[in-house]
Amino acid sequence: MFRVSNNLIGILNFLTFLLSIPIVGGGIWLATRGSTDCEKFLQGPVIAVGVFLMVVSLAGLVGACCRVTWLLWVYLFVMFLLIVLLFCFTVFAFVVTNKGAGEVVSNRGYKEYRLGDYSNWLQKRVNNSKTWARIHSCIQDSKVCQSLQEKNQTFQQFANDNLSPIQSGCCKPPTECNFTYQSETSWAKSTISNSSNPDCNAWDNNPSILCYNCQSCKAGVLANIKNDWKKVAIINIIVLVFLIVVYSIGCCAFRNNRRDDAYGGWKGHP
Repeated sequence: MFRVSNNLIGILNFLTFLLSIPIVGGGIWLATRGSTDCEKFLQGPVIAVGVFLMVVSLAGLVGACCRVTWLLWVYLFVMFLLIVLLFCFTVFAFVVTNKGAGEVVSNRGYKEYRLGDYSNWLQKRVNNSKTWARIHSCIQDSKVCQSLQEKNQTFQQFANDNLSPIQSGCCKPPTECNFTYQSETSWAKSTISNSSNPDCNAWDNNPSILCYNCQSCKAGVLANIKNDWKKVAIINIIVLVFLIVVYSIGCCAFRNNRRDDAYGGWKGHP
């Protein structure tokens, strides 16, 4: 009788192998059809994750179902490393996203964001010129500011709008600049301004410039990253529990293989 733990590991890894096929396919599609910098940036990680899942699942599948002990050992070793790395990343994500929050503005429905409110590690990432050039390109490709402009709102409607962090930081000047509203992405600069915020000088009505080089835009991106990483960290905790369960079952299957090897084969043994 084939042991339950080996069956479970085989089934789980077969399902993982099936999952890896569309992931690899998606990465290849991005490599051949991707036209924007964001799509090209994603293709490498997507293909890497898909190939990794495919190789590991095959090792677990063959190791458990065909009683190849050394393959199952490799599978468990990789699983252990994955659990450790995922745990470390989850802790790291909570630590670096602990600081930073949008500031409520009087008589406004949206919040504003300051770069200095976020962790130094995150600030260094967006202050890197190459990294920011890529993020800048992604924001433009997403047409987030263009979609805001298409609303064609009055000033009061705009002031009450619940803008996203990127819209608030990148598509308009900071409120303290005291610019005159013309449209969602067009503002007349004030000749008299007491603000020392450098973003006021960085603002430009040119759709390709706007506030993309502002500190507030970088802060808006970090606010978005913080929200996403919090969600990812919560998902990671669920995945960690699942991986630990799978790893425990794999250890049972590995013990079964070794016991069978000690008896010279598994045939005939219950």
